[in-house]
Amino acid sequence: MKVEAENGTDVRAIIPPPYEPPKRKRFPWVFVGILVIAVIALTAGILPRIQARTELKKETAEMAIAVVSVVQPRRSGPAQELVLPANVQAYADAPIYARTNGYLKHWYADIGTHVKAGQLLAEIDTPEVNQQLRQAHADLATAQANLNLSKITADRYQGLLSTDSVSKQEADNAAGDYAAKLAVEQSAQANLKRLQDLQSFQKIYAPFDGVITARNTDVGELIDSGAGGGARTELFHIAQPNRLRVYINVPQNYSQVAKPGMTADLTLAEFPGKRFQGQLVRTANAIDPVSRTLLVEISVPNPSGQLFTGSYAEVHIKLPTQGSLFILPVNTLLFRSEGLRVVVVGQDQKVDLRQITIGRDLGSEVEVVAGLNGDERVIVNPPDSVIAGQTVRVTQPGGKAQ
Repeated sequence: MKVEAENGTDVRAIIPPPYEPPKRKRFPWVFVGILVIAVIALTAGILPRIQARTELKKETAEMAIAVVSVVQPRRSGPAQELVLPANVQAYADAPIYARTNGYLKHWYADIGTHVKAGQLLAEIDTPEVNQQLRQAHADLATAQANLNLSKITADRYQGLLSTDSVSKQEADNAAGDYAAKLAVEQSAQANLKRLQDLQSFQKIYAPFDGVITARNTDVGELIDSGAGGGARTELFHIAQPNRLRVYINVPQNYSQVAKPGMTADLTLAEFPGKRFQGQLVRTANAIDPVSRTLLVEISVPNPSGQLFTGSYAEVHIKLPTQGSLFILPVNTLLFRSEGLRVVVVGQDQKVDLRQITIGRDLGSEVEVVAGLNGDERVIVNPPDSVIAGQTVRVTQPGGKAQ
């Protein structure tokens, strides 16, 4: 409808149109949601990886630090006990052989018999020696008869020479014949004495007080003294067990401290927990070039005969040591081209390669004579790749690292 004003003007032209609110622009919420989801997904995927990588680096750095166990040097005592294998021998030990040929007539001592010096052990029947002795008596009688005749002749010729009844040559011949007959008589006497000595060997006597440890003959057995080149037969073996000789081979490292007069204890398997006291009486004063050991003799009293000769035993000797020496296990040693070392852990957990000088080898342990103060922490089984200044972690006795 057209409305006109009084002056003829179009009313619609002056009346404003109805009010319409402005249209708002739509924000892209879809894109925002997608962006949020992408950020969340990215965060969920990257952060764990970053965290895992950080933890891996930390764990790798921790695993790169070697975990070690340590020991402290142990100060050696005033005396070190040395245990060495030994052979027990009798103070006097001798085989007894026959000195004449014949057949065994009788024996009077068997194994285990305690005999005195000079006691009769056996008798040998020597028929050949007896006959030779009879012949020697006859030869001596003949030689003496010829000697007497030669002496009479020489004296007679000497008297006739003074009256020029015989020549000088005849007198000299008589004197020479007398000298020859005298030598023959002396030879016959020596042969008789030799056979008498052989006949005295028919009886075999004990050379000293002891125990018969072996009897290797019996009645009727042929006895050969070996004088004719045959094999000798040992009839008896006698040992004196009231005092024993114990020989040990002391290593060269201990040779300077093994001195006569030191006490030594003897232990045997058949006497568990019991020690027999002895004394070091002498040394060889020379090192065996083959074994590099010093031969040492120890004397052990055995009045009751409780210890048997030939036994295997162990000798315990307490050797004096210096108070400044330390003991370390052998698995703490590190052998390098520049010399022997041990690896010491400092208070800052860094290692130091310490040069040491070892003394005696105690088997599973060694004696350190220089290079340690006694308060060090020494690594056990150090790796060959260890270097000075390297950081390590020390395990506690329970296995926990610090």
